[in-house]
Amino acid sequence: MCGIVGYCGKKNATDIIIHGLKNLEYRGYDSAGISVITKDSIKTIKSVGKLDKLEEVYKSNPIKGNVGIGHTRWATHGNVNLENAHPHLNSKNTISLVHNGVIDNYLELKEELEKEGYKFKSKTDTEVIVQLIDFYYNGNLLNAVLKTVKRLVGSYALGVVCNDNPSELIAVRNNCPLIVGFAEDGFIISSEISSIIENTNKVVYMDNKEIAQFNLNNTYKFFNYNLDEIEKEIETMDLNKDSISKNGFEHYMLKEIFEQPDAIRNLLDKRVINGKINLGESFFTAEEIKEFEKIYIIACGTAFHAGEIAKFAIQNFTGRQVQVEIASEFNYNQKFVDDKTLAIFVSQSGETADTLLALEEAKKLSAKTLAIVNAQNSTMTKQADKVMYCYCGPEISVASTKAFTTQLILLYLLALDMAEKLGTLSEDKIKSYLDELKTIPERISEILERKDNFRNIAEELKNQESVFYTGRGIDFTTAKEGALKLKEVSYIHTEAFASGELKHGSIALIDDSTKVIAIISQEHTAKKTAINLEELTARGASIYTITDFDDNTIKQNSKEVIKFARTTDFFAPLLSVIPAQLIAYYTSLARGNDVDKPRNLAKAVTVE
Repeated sequence: MCGIVGYCGKKNATDIIIHGLKNLEYRGYDSAGISVITKDSIKTIKSVGKLDKLEEVYKSNPIKGNVGIGHTRWATHGNVNLENAHPHLNSKNTISLVHNGVIDNYLELKEELEKEGYKFKSKTDTEVIVQLIDFYYNGNLLNAVLKTVKRLVGSYALGVVCNDNPSELIAVRNNCPLIVGFAEDGFIISSEISSIIENTNKVVYMDNKEIAQFNLNNTYKFFNYNLDEIEKEIETMDLNKDSISKNGFEHYMLKEIFEQPDAIRNLLDKRVINGKINLGESFFTAEEIKEFEKIYIIACGTAFHAGEIAKFAIQNFTGRQVQVEIASEFNYNQKFVDDKTLAIFVSQSGETADTLLALEEAKKLSAKTLAIVNAQNSTMTKQADKVMYCYCGPEISVASTKAFTTQLILLYLLALDMAEKLGTLSEDKIKSYLDELKTIPERISEILERKDNFRNIAEELKNQESVFYTGRGIDFTTAKEGALKLKEVSYIHTEAFASGELKHGSIALIDDSTKVIAIISQEHTAKKTAINLEELTARGASIYTITDFDDNTIKQNSKEVIKFARTTDFFAPLLSVIPAQLIAYYTSLARGNDVDKPRNLAKAVTVE
C-alpha cells in the first residue's frame, strides 16, 4: 500500500516519476503528488483521486528538474484531501518527503515539535517526519535524515529531497520495501519493480535500517544507521516490459486470470524435474521433516484460503495435523509453537505486515520457518529459514488470482515432498498425483475458453445487494475465496456458508430474490451438498453450481450448472476457483467498477 517513486539523473524527473507512479497506482489511489527541485525551489503538485487527476494538474502546471519524488497514497492517517496527500514539506518548503508505512510514535514526536514552535497542516504521521528532519537540518541532509529515523518507531520507506541540496536524493528503508534501479541516465527508487523495469533491469534491494544517498554526478552510497558504508550487490532482474503490460487485455485482473495455465506450467517445470519433486538442495531434509511435531500455516486474505485448502492435502498425505491461522490473529492467540514446529508463511508480496510480525513471533519461539512468496528479495524471503517462490510474474491487479493458484501448487508439492520423505505415500501414488497436477493447466484453459458464459451470470448478479456462496470441506474454503473475490471487486455483500450449517441460522436469509453460488467437487460430500441445494431452492433461491459431477439432484436444483473436468478431490480448487474469479471480474465490469483498483483496497498491505 502506497507507492513511492524517486529519481535523480539526467532526464526530466517529473516524466520518470509520473510514469513510474502509473505502474504503482494499484498500491494506493486515494491521492497522488510529486515534488521536483527546479532552478529556484522545490515545486510540488498534488491531486485527490487517481493519477489521471495529477496528470491534469501537471499539464496545466508543468515542472521540470532532475531530482524529485512522487507518491500514490492509501490513507492510514487523516482524510483523503490535498493537505494529507504526499509529498509533505517542512514549514519553509525547503525539504520534501514521501513515506510508505506507519509511525507508531508520531503523536509523541508531534507534541515535542509543537513545543518547539512547529505548526502542522495535515493529520498524517508523515508530516511529523519531515518537520523532524527540518529540526535536525544544519546543511547536511544525510545527517538530518539519519538523526530523524533513529527516533522513529514503526515501519517506513522514505524518499527525501532538499532545496539546499539540489543534486541529492536520500532513500531509507525499514520494514517497507524500497528498491533502487540503476539506469544509464540516473537512479530510480521505488516501492516495487514494476515502476523500474521500463528503465533498467539493474537493481539493488535495500534492507532494513539502510539509508542511501544519490547525486547528479552519478555517485551513490549505502549506509547503515551507524553511517558505516555498505557494499550492495547490483542484481539483474529476469523481467521485461511485457510482464507489466496488459498484453491486449482490458484489465490486469483478466490478464492474470488467463495467465494461470502458463504460470502453473512454469512452476511445475521448475519444481518437478524428470518426474521427481525438486524443491532445491537446501530444502528441508527427511530428518528435519521427521522432527516436526506441529505444522502451522499463517497468512492473510487469499493466501489464508490457499493455506486452508492445502491443510486437507498435507494432513492426508503426511498424517500430520495442520493448524491454519490468520496472521493478524496469530500474535494474539494461544500458541503451541516450539522448536518442533514448522511454520509456513504465505504472501504474494512477501511484505504483508501482519504476516511478517507473525514470522518474527514464530522465530522467537524457535520454530523452523518457510516462506511461500511471489516477490523475490522481499522482506519475508530474507527472514524465513527456507523460501519457495511462485514464479508467476508480477501480479498487478489488487484482487489476487494467479498468485492463489500458484501458492496452492507449491503447497501441494510441499505436501507430496514431505510425504515422500516421511514414507507416508508410495512412489507410485506420488507419481499419479504429479501426473494429475500436470493436467491442470489444460483444464483451466478449457474453462477460460467459455469466459463469455460468465458475462450472463454477472448480468444476473450485478443488481444484487447480497450474494451467497456455499460448499462443504475443501469446497467451503474455495467458496470463501470466491466470496472474497466477488466482494472485493463488485462491492456486493458476499458471504460464504458451510452447506451443512445453513439450517443452523443462515437459511433465514434466503428468499425468492436470493442468488447462491454453490461449489461441489468432493466425492465424499457431493450428495450431501446436493441435498442442501434442495433446502435452498425450497426457499426460492436461484443457484449457480460450479461442479465436476453429472448429478440429477444438482441439475434439478440449479438455475445454471458450471461444469469443469473431474480431477482428484484435493486438486479440485485449482479448477473450481476459476469460474469464481471470472464471475467476480465480469460482475465488477457490469457494475461499472474499476476492476483493478477496487475502492479502499491496496495490493501490498504493509501496515498492520
